[in-house]
Amino acid sequence: MLEKKLNQKIFIEKFSNANIILNNRYFEIQVDQSEIFNTIKELKEDSNFKFDQLIDLTAIDYPSREKRFDVIYLLLSMTLNQRLLIKTSIDQSESIESIIPIHRAADWYERECYDLFGIQFLNHPDLRRIMTDYNFEGHPLRKDFPLTGHTEVRYDDLEKKVVYEPVKLTQEYRNFDYMSPWEGFDNKLVGDEKSNKEDSD
Repeated sequence: MLEKKLNQKIFIEKFSNANIILNNRYFEIQVDQSEIFNTIKELKEDSNFKFDQLIDLTAIDYPSREKRFDVIYLLLSMTLNQRLLIKTSIDQSESIESIIPIHRAADWYERECYDLFGIQFLNHPDLRRIMTDYNFEGHPLRKDFPLTGHTEVRYDDLEKKVVYEPVKLTQEYRNFDYMSPWEGFDNKLVGDEKSNKEDSD
């Protein structure tokens, strides 16, 4: 059976409003957030494409940009043996349409993006945290999230329960000595005499 290939001409004509990047491994298209639902729906239902599997959904945080987040969808067409990356940009105050009606597998992916980045997905049936605790403050994959977090969660043996406390650093900031451990090393190592002899020749 001959392997089917994605017809690039039809693809480019169909998504002429999108920014399209083609390479050997996958295609990438950048679309406006308002078009993301219809684009993914069309890619799944159109017989020329059949991108019927959602492999991944994630985000990237660019705090200095006006449209802070890139939301990225990775689709697969088993029929065409082709991967497709769809990218859209949104501001942190904006929401994006859930694609669960198209790809049921998006459920937990969207919850993960909400939990870790704070991205809101409209019409998601159960948009709540999935990886962090329900009382967790903030979104840990945002680049402005402190490395230590805001609260410490631990089990208290005296109270016999889990307690939440503000994070306290256990040590003062230290002055680190960045000098190489080899600097100031006077002892000769085995083989040094050979390198000195070669230098003199």
